Amino acid sequence: MATDHIRYDVLARDALRGVLRRVLADAAEHGLPGEHHFYITFLSGADGVKLSSRLLAQYPEEMTIILQHQFWDLVVTEDRFEVGLSFGGIPERLTVPFASVTRFLDPSAPFDLRFDVSDALSEAPPAKVPAAPAASSLAATPARAAAESNAAETEGEPEKPSEGAEVVRLDRFRKK
Repeated sequence: MATDHIRYDVLARDALRGVLRRVLADAAEHGLPGEHHFYITFLSGADGVKLSSRLLAQYPEEMTIILQHQFWDLVVTEDRFEVGLSFGGIPERLTVPFASVTRFLDPSAPFDLRFDVSDALSEAPPAKVPAAPAASSLAATPARAAAESNAAETEGEPEKPSEGAEVVRLDRFRKK
């Protein structure tokens, strides 16, 4: 088998992270258009992730945030984004490097990006590495029908208060 000296996988991953960066930068500048909203899953223990010890204790491996109605001060830089969200009525400021993002989903489009985060995993402390198999690979595919997504999200989950931002476990999105 030939050696890939060009590293197309890295080039493709960086290009897709550029899509994520651009979408978030547009949302920071102009707000979310129409019915668009974003589910962003990231490794909470990855290098450069900043969140409160309360949230880190609650989500030691992965965390999914939803940017929809109640978020503020979204700042996007070349390598990360920062956002204010409310968790259980408590305002929090999160810093998330793009290298730690494992998934970006806009169910209204539907648009779904999944990232191989082996670089972020190698920098994370061993206790924080997710135990799930590394089935997540670099892919840019349209999401399944919104009805399937909504059904999977609510299956077996208690109702959440409609106030503030929601935190969603990644298991809601995994195929069973």
